[in-house]
Amino acid sequence: MIAAGAIPVATHAQDDAGFQAYLESLRPKAAAMGISDATLNRVFPELTPNPRVIQLDQNQPGGGAYSPIPNFEPYRQKHVDSARISRGRIAYQANRARLARIEAETGVPEEIMVAIFGHETNYGSYTGDFDLIRSLATLSWEGRRRTLFEPELLATLKMLDNGVPRSRLVGSWAGATGYPQFLPSVYLRLGKDGDGDGKADIWTSEADALASIANYFVQSGWRRGQPWGISVSVPASLDRASMAARTSPTRCPRVFNRHSRWLTIAEWRRLGLVRTGGNWPADTVMATLLEPDGPNKTAYLLTSNYRVILDYNCSNFYALSVGLLADAVKQ
Repeated sequence: MIAAGAIPVATHAQDDAGFQAYLESLRPKAAAMGISDATLNRVFPELTPNPRVIQLDQNQPGGGAYSPIPNFEPYRQKHVDSARISRGRIAYQANRARLARIEAETGVPEEIMVAIFGHETNYGSYTGDFDLIRSLATLSWEGRRRTLFEPELLATLKMLDNGVPRSRLVGSWAGATGYPQFLPSVYLRLGKDGDGDGKADIWTSEADALASIANYFVQSGWRRGQPWGISVSVPASLDRASMAARTSPTRCPRVFNRHSRWLTIAEWRRLGLVRTGGNWPADTVMATLLEPDGPNKTAYLLTSNYRVILDYNCSNFYALSVGLLADAVKQ
């Protein structure tokens, strides 16, 4: 008789056999990426499925189209708190020389790089402890989201083949790694050497992590000299229906459907919006309006650079918190 909750030995054997067969099926794709057989022969035999990552993946909230969106303020208080601001200012001052150089080269503000570093891993204090190769191999084999996870598994194997130590290849259960929490494919594409040692070490080098974050933002279209947004007060007289966006977003609709249509800063000012934080951008800058806690609460005018933060993580709460943390760190 099998004890409650136990998994039969035969099932384990079948899973392991199917898992290894799946890994072997990846060899042609790996070869096409230039990954050596020696790397695969060293890694594949030692891998086993990790049921914990399957459980974590299947327990992700669905975020249905009609589920209510909570207020932003509780999230802001938790993620832009005094401790994170204080640690951010320490990281900011400790890296000023390299931050100034990276900003001069890329146009990405020093404080934005620090805020991403702070939000992703609390300034490097926690980067995850899951074995990336095992996690991604498990999620790819399980199949529910293979189109997402298989390319990341292959990218991780490519990192290993390129000389990234196996001990570095740890992170979140879903594959994010290092101080910036890059997916492996992002690391291969945008990881950057920030300290001149010829390596892009986003796991132990703050210089490399910050340079890589800036490179991500540049490639996503960051506009030099333009703020991410400013906080504003919206007059009661504003006709919000007339401000509704005129296009239907194809990406992250729950995020972008909360934004108004684009108007120039000059047009927003003529509508009676009053700046409550930060300097007005130039009158010609285009911006959208977001009221994350509804009317009569703090609202934000958001530029195209806010959309770049959303490209890093497509969540209004995340992007607003990055911007607000950046502003607080710089003060």
